[in-house]
Amino acid sequence: MPKFAANLSMLFDEVPFLDRFERAAKAGFQAVEFLFPYAHAAQEIRQRLDANGLELVLHNLPAGDWDAGERGIACHPERVGEFREGVARAVAYATALGVGQLNCLAGKAPPGADEATLHETFVANLRHAAAELDKAGLKLLIEPINTYDIPGFHLNRTAQALAILDEVGADNAFLQYDLYHAQRMEGELAATLQKHLPRIAHVQLADNPGRNEPGSGEINYAFLFAHLDRIGYAGWVGCEYKPATTTEAGLGWRERLTRSTP
Repeated sequence: MPKFAANLSMLFDEVPFLDRFERAAKAGFQAVEFLFPYAHAAQEIRQRLDANGLELVLHNLPAGDWDAGERGIACHPERVGEFREGVARAVAYATALGVGQLNCLAGKAPPGADEATLHETFVANLRHAAAELDKAGLKLLIEPINTYDIPGFHLNRTAQALAILDEVGADNAFLQYDLYHAQRMEGELAATLQKHLPRIAHVQLADNPGRNEPGSGEINYAFLFAHLDRIGYAGWVGCEYKPATTTEAGLGWRERLTRSTP
């Protein structure tokens, strides 16, 4: 059976962030992930992790002004200094929180931006981030995101991400494969997982349409969970979905869709 981590930016969001750790543990999760830790002191978060016996498996580099609609700055030529400061801050948090990998969101292309310049900026920023994370023993992840939910997002397909990783050329840089985003942009989920498994460090899920619980839409999650076991995926699967009602009410999918998993 795959190992599931609760995404605290999506699940249990009816309670304050620091209270979500206890809810996740009571719901049977052994690990969590979230978008950003930076609104809280690292010590506060570490205390909640330790108190509830939880492992933190992922968070993101700083991604600009999230509340204003920004979704990353890694491709923005005029914000390289801000990006590099964010890398240093993320490494400090990761070290304090014991997380082994950080995700870098490419961001939305600024209006009128030159595509070649965006690409060059993104690659250069990734090289810098990979080098800094490597010093701390951390993996760097990049994540394609669908352009229906986030129009203009610079990184949106698996092949594009893998080509960029090839250009970056860092041994500690990997793909974060979000099944929901991949389904919306390209499909071929099982074949892509199997073909590129050595380059995938983290998997996330939600169903489509609606981005709700597995089993609520068109993706055959019972098959995919068994497939992940068959191909030997050993990482965590982050549950980054919007509960249709409450998180606890919808958690029956874990038993129902993994019942036949070897």
